[in-house]
Amino acid sequence: MSESRISDIELVKSKDEYASDENIEINVQFSVEGGLRDAFNEANWTEAYNKNDVSFKMKCGIKLTSGGFRKKELGRTIDTYRKASIFWTRNPKLVNPMKDRRIWVQVAKNFEPFIRLTEEEVRQELFDFNEKFVFKAEDLGKGTHKISAEAFASWQKHEFTEPGNVKNNSREIEIKIN
Repeated sequence: MSESRISDIELVKSKDEYASDENIEINVQFSVEGGLRDAFNEANWTEAYNKNDVSFKMKCGIKLTSGGFRKKELGRTIDTYRKASIFWTRNPKLVNPMKDRRIWVQVAKNFEPFIRLTEEEVRQELFDFNEKFVFKAEDLGKGTHKISAEAFASWQKHEFTEPGNVKNNSREIEIKIN
């Protein structure tokens, strides 16, 4: 299996300048790519189901920081969880009429379940992240500030993958507080 990694982390800000009494919203977007994502496919999850390996869990953390040498954490670190439950069904709405497919995956994002009909949609639910940070502009103070993010993900051993963890840092963005 090839190496897994976190893609380039994109920080999306709603605007460039804020008043000191406003809330700042920044979305942190990234994906887990490489071997882990490629290995989570229909053939492998069917094989895992047949060997009674019916759930995959991944923990992900995102931290937003500001400053240069002495970084200050903004907001609270977000810990998010993804779980894929592999199950067998006779539900005719789920079975593709062109295939005799009965093994499906339900992805839970922070304990909210989703069932998707294609391999790629399942991978997107499980491995693509878009988390929102909201904090007060007054926490930073007046002036121009550089903000960056750090993300990590970890998972355990399964039929289709070895245990692992990945980490990546974003490029800095600038915001101005008047």
